Amino acid sequence: MDWILALLVGYGFGSVPFGLMLTQLAGMDDLRSIGSGNIGATNVLRTGNKKLAAATLLLDLAKGLAAVAMTSLLWPEWTWLAALGAFFGHCFPVWLKFKGGKGVATTAGIAFAYAWPIGLAYAVAWIGLLAVVRISSVAGMSAAVIAPLVAYLVGQNEAAMVLGVIALVVLFQHRANIGRLIAGTEPKVGSKK
Repeated sequence: MDWILALLVGYGFGSVPFGLMLTQLAGMDDLRSIGSGNIGATNVLRTGNKKLAAATLLLDLAKGLAAVAMTSLLWPEWTWLAALGAFFGHCFPVWLKFKGGKGVATTAGIAFAYAWPIGLAYAVAWIGLLAVVRISSVAGMSAAVIAPLVAYLVGQNEAAMVLGVIALVVLFQHRANIGRLIAGTEPKVGSKK
């Protein structure tokens, strides 16, 4: 029974569509009708509101962190299931007909919740690459791939497995971005596309 509760807690946290909620509260058009149609911070940034984008990023990160932190206290043996639940909840929220975000910020929260060195490596890769190449998808995918490697190196085997699964799904979620990267048409941060 505990595993079901851990999964539901994780999914419940993850499925809260902060980007959509914040833009609606700000009186904007449906976030899903612009840019990529996703509910994450990168698409919120396309509205031109940097404060809402930053808030979305932090809240999406916080829900991954909260799901793992809470379940590690209540049902530590099922933390991995809550982590996956939070990630899949963000990407496939039942409230939005399973059409959510790509999970990059939520994964950052999960990484930090497991161990600060993993979270720090994730953040450095994500922010560093974003500053250099200014392409959100490159930064997000790279951070997602680096996280399980760092988790393995610091002896966090459960985190390495969970983050490895997440990295594969993050890459799948970015399949259209990968196509645009190959074609040379992937927009840079700040673009309205």
